[in-house]
Amino acid sequence: MAKPQRRTTSKRAGSVGYGLPTVLAVALHLGLLILSVIKWPTSEPETPNNAIVQATLISTETRTDQAQQAAEARTRAAERQAEEEAKRDAERQAEQEAERKAQEEAERAAQQEAERQAQEEAERQAQAEAAEQARAEAERRAAEAEAAEQQRAQQEAEREAAREQAEQERQAEAERRRQEEAARQQEAERQAREEAEQKAREEAEQKAREEAERQAREEAERKAREEAERQAREEAERQAREEAERKAREEAEQRAKEEAERKAREEAERQAREEAERQLQRIIEGDSDAVSNAEQGAEAANGFIQLVRRAVEQAWVIPPNVGNGTTAEVEVRLGPSGEVFAVSIRRSSGDAAFDNSAIQAVESAAPFSELRDLPSGVQRDYRQFNLRFRPGDIR
Repeated sequence: MAKPQRRTTSKRAGSVGYGLPTVLAVALHLGLLILSVIKWPTSEPETPNNAIVQATLISTETRTDQAQQAAEARTRAAERQAEEEAKRDAERQAEQEAERKAQEEAERAAQQEAERQAQEEAERQAQAEAAEQARAEAERRAAEAEAAEQQRAQQEAEREAAREQAEQERQAEAERRRQEEAARQQEAERQAREEAEQKAREEAEQKAREEAERQAREEAERKAREEAERQAREEAERQAREEAERKAREEAEQRAKEEAERKAREEAERQAREEAERQLQRIIEGDSDAVSNAEQGAEAANGFIQLVRRAVEQAWVIPPNVGNGTTAEVEVRLGPSGEVFAVSIRRSSGDAAFDNSAIQAVESAAPFSELRDLPSGVQRDYRQFNLRFRPGDIR
C-alpha cells in the first residue's frame, strides 16, 4: 500500500514543477512584446533645422549655390533618414534579438528548471526505487536468512537425528557384541566345566582302578599269607605228629625209632620234592592257590622280567651318537593279558631321541602274553614295573 501512494505523490510534484516554468516563460514573452511596442526616446540630440538657415542663405547666394545646397540638404536628410531607419532597424533587431535571447534564456531556464526538477524527480524516484529495492532486498535477505536458518535448523535436526540413530546403532552393536561375548564366555565356562568334570571323572576312575588294583594286590597278598600260614601250621602239625610218633617209637624201640626217623626223613624229603613239583606245576598252570610262598612267586616273576628284557632288547634301536653313560628309566603299565596300557619316562636321559627310542622299544616288543602264565596274585604285582635303558644293557 505504501508504494502506490509514493508514486501518486511523485506525479503531483511533477505537475506543479512543470507549471511554474511555463507561467514564467509566458510572462517573459509578454514583457518582451510590450517592450517592443513601446518607443523609447533616443538619447541623441535633435539635429537643428538647417533648412531654414540654408533657405535664408539662399536668398543671398546664387541659385546655383542654392541648388547645390538644396541637393546637399536632401542628401543629408536622406542620410539622416537612412541613419534613423538603420538605427530603428538596429534597435528593432536588437529588441528582437533581446526578445529572442530572453525567450531562449527563459526556455533554457525553464528547460534547466524542468531538467533540474526532472533530475530531482528522477533522483527521488531513484531514491524511492533504491529504498524500495533496498527494502525488497532486505526482505529478500531476511526471507533468505530465515529460510537458511530454517534449513540450518532442519539440517542440524537431521544431523542430530543421524547422530542419535548412529548412537542407537552403536549401542545396539555394543549390546549385541556384549551378548555374544557373554555367550562365548558362558560356552567357554560350560566347556571348561565339562572338561573339568570329564577330567575329574577320569581321575576318579583312574583312582578307582588303582584302588581296586591295590585292594586286589592286598587281597592276594593276604590270601598268600593266609595260605602260607595255613601250610606252615599244617606242616608244623604234621611235624609235631611225626615228632610225637618218633618219640613214641623211640620210647618203644631205639632201633625202630632210628629206622622210623630215617624213613621219616626220606618221606619228608620225598614229600617236599613232590610238593615242590606240585607247586611248580600249579605256578605254570596259573592257579593262585598253588603259590606256596613268596620266594617261588619271585622266581616266576624274575623269569617273566627276563623275558620282557630280552624282547625289549631285540626291539630296541639305539639312536646314533649316544654316549655310553646315557641312561633313561621307563615306567611300564600292562593290562591283564600283557598288552601295554602306558609307557612313560620316569627319569629322562636328557636326550629326547634316546628317551623316545626306549618308549618305542617297549611298544614294539608288546604284548607280553607270558604275564598270563604267572599266578593271579603275582600278575597284579608285575603289571607295573620299571626298565632302565643304557647302551648295551636293559635292567
